[in-house]
Amino acid sequence: MSSDPWGRVDETGTVYVRTADGEQVVGSWQAGSPEEALAYFERKYEGLVVEIGLLEKRVKTTDLSAKDASAAIDHIREQVDAHHAVGDLEALKVRLDKLVETVDKRREERKQQRAKQSDEARHAKEALVVEAEELAQSDQWRAAGERLRALVDTWKGLPRLDRKSDDELWHRFSHARSAFSKRRKAHFASLDAQREEARRTKERLVGEAEALSGSTDWGPTAARYRELMAEWKAAGRAQREHEDDLWNRFRGAQDVFFAARSSVFAERDAEQTENLKLKEELAEEAEKLLPIGDLKSARAAFRAINERWEAIGHVPRDSRPKVEGRMHAVERALQEAEETEWRRTNPEARARAAGLTGQLQAAVDKLRGQIDQARAQGNNAKADKLERELEGRQALLDQALKGLEEFGG
Repeated sequence: MSSDPWGRVDETGTVYVRTADGEQVVGSWQAGSPEEALAYFERKYEGLVVEIGLLEKRVKTTDLSAKDASAAIDHIREQVDAHHAVGDLEALKVRLDKLVETVDKRREERKQQRAKQSDEARHAKEALVVEAEELAQSDQWRAAGERLRALVDTWKGLPRLDRKSDDELWHRFSHARSAFSKRRKAHFASLDAQREEARRTKERLVGEAEALSGSTDWGPTAARYRELMAEWKAAGRAQREHEDDLWNRFRGAQDVFFAARSSVFAERDAEQTENLKLKEELAEEAEKLLPIGDLKSARAAFRAINERWEAIGHVPRDSRPKVEGRMHAVERALQEAEETEWRRTNPEARARAAGLTGQLQAAVDKLRGQIDQARAQGNNAKADKLERELEGRQALLDQALKGLEEFGG
């Protein structure tokens, strides 16, 4: 018979291990000497020691899950409880028990950490929802739209909550975005409708102006042209792509009529020369209003000057552009001052400027993407065509951005 402090082998080759509950059978050994039997089962014990040590290290230094750690502990514990090794099995049980405590503590810490992260995510998403709901009422179409898109990216980066809470918050968030998009779409649809109505009105005015351009009923026709001009100004602006062409046709029709009338009244050249002198004096008087200081008084003074101007009558045809140009320059300065004041105090104008800029920026970005794609596909002809279109859109965007600067941003 052979033995050591933790086990022995009897005459029959049965191997025992000593435990707090007494000797336990480890197994039977018939293949060699008792010393070899003890050495074999002691090596199995050392294997358990190594296995526990590795598990302790994994629990301490890696992100091994509590579930996997518990399964590994149970696996080793089954081997220890089976008494198939010779050594201090009680010490292994103590180490396993301490490891269980460590895993349980780690599980609780992770549970608390997840709860904290979930709470932080909930507060973050609630804040996003509140901001989105506030933005849904904004008239700053471009800035609010960009901010809502940024909020979506932020939302995607946050952890999910429990399904019910997450769905409820997302529903509010999505509803706010939809409400904003609906309001923005309705706003620009209304603007488009107003511009289209202005276009139809001006098409009608152009048609009548062109029909009158050949009239020789000088007095009534001239009066009608003045009425048409008043209606033109009251109609508002049409779409940019139509406005200039309509104005050129409208103004051209008037020019044809007034040029014909001037030729008929050629005998009045002397009178018109005197009129030119008077108008030059009025133009000089009007120019003294520049630069615009007090807008209200300048407007009243120009109106008085203009009434005297209108009462004077025609000037020689070749002199008219220059003298009228001087008055128009003053009038444009007044109009620009009025528009600047109106834009500065009108939030709807700011919203339109910002919205237009946003649309143009989106169009420019889209064209750049199409150009890059065409280049990548080797379609240089298409890319060149798109670049020409891009130049036009970029010019419009630059002009819109310049207008937006008048609002301070």
